[in-house]
Amino acid sequence: MLDAQEGTGTVPILERDEALAVLRAAHRIAIVGASPDAERPSHDVMRYLRDHGYDCVPVNPNAQEVLGERCYPSLAEAAAAVGPIDIVDVFRRSAYTPEIARSAVAIGATCLWLQLGVVNWEAARIAHEAGLAVVMDRCTAMDHRLIRDA
Repeated sequence: MLDAQEGTGTVPILERDEALAVLRAAHRIAIVGASPDAERPSHDVMRYLRDHGYDCVPVNPNAQEVLGERCYPSLAEAAAAVGPIDIVDVFRRSAYTPEIARSAVAIGATCLWLQLGVVNWEAARIAHEAGLAVVMDRCTAMDHRLIRDA
């Protein structure tokens, strides 16, 4: 994770101000790994983002609904149902992120955002080479608070 924090990985990842610009421009965020369990970080982040005006789309094949929103089993199904997705916000183990990155590319997302503690340079490379912005080891809600409090 240290290389993500220091920006010394194999592809460029967005710095704080660039990540904030992505959040400012975004409308719809897919929450991959969204959980109906209120004790899970993805639940709190989705609630926060939704409460601050984002259209949040939960993606989890093991859930039917999160925070009253229909949950989709895949990014492809989510995009087909709701339309374009700006940010793919990932709450999954790092090992699963290359396939999520491929899906983010396939649906035409503009940003692959890997949450705090989620670092995978292969996923970052896949997204970057397809033209997606890449954020790693950052929290969308924490970063949004910087915008809100500015």
